[in-house]
Amino acid sequence: MTNLDKVKWHVVKDGVQLAREASEKILHDARLAIAESDKFNIVLAGGSTPIRTYQYMAQLDAEWSRWQFYFGDERCLPRDDMDRNSFQIVNKFLNDVAVPKTQIHYILAESGFEIAVSDYERKIRQVMPFDLVLLGMGEDGHTASLFPGQEHDEKQDVVGVPDSPKPPSDRVSLNYPSLCNTRKMLILIEGEHKRPAVQAWLDGEDLPISRVSGFESTDVYIDESAYPR
Repeated sequence: MTNLDKVKWHVVKDGVQLAREASEKILHDARLAIAESDKFNIVLAGGSTPIRTYQYMAQLDAEWSRWQFYFGDERCLPRDDMDRNSFQIVNKFLNDVAVPKTQIHYILAESGFEIAVSDYERKIRQVMPFDLVLLGMGEDGHTASLFPGQEHDEKQDVVGVPDSPKPPSDRVSLNYPSLCNTRKMLILIEGEHKRPAVQAWLDGEDLPISRVSGFESTDVYIDESAYPR
């Protein structure tokens, strides 16, 4: 079972157009959520393509004080390590917008699996379903820190990943059920090196990226170099 029947594809010229159009969609979704519930709960992804989108988005007007920021995964590194997703996102995006620091919800990955998993499960269970989950995709079809060939207990909303094939090996990630517990999902893919994984996804292979979807919409913004058709 894949998510292909739920996915809407948006093929754009390049990374610049991707960042612009994805930013506009995120802000549109935020306005709708805030109008309905006075808040916008968003899960952020790490990686160069999402960060370029965040940097573009930071230049636009938004009711940042209504946003609540969560993270899809984190690397088990010291809090101030430059390779942590949260470090990069905060320093390249969140420090540039007027969001209260109490509305940035960190994964305590520096504290080890047990503490990080239990703490973040408690946090996200108070707010799910999310309004929007933002994801990227790796060259092997992984998303967040959910990798091909690895299975996790579906009863857990957050999991420790002790054997990631990409360094650092220890990570904490939202699991499939929590990633999918969202009204809307937005997946960002850029670069020719991603094309084989996209082709495998389109061919119906069982990849982590093929297992996730939102229950209202699942949009993929992908540049021409990554799209195989």
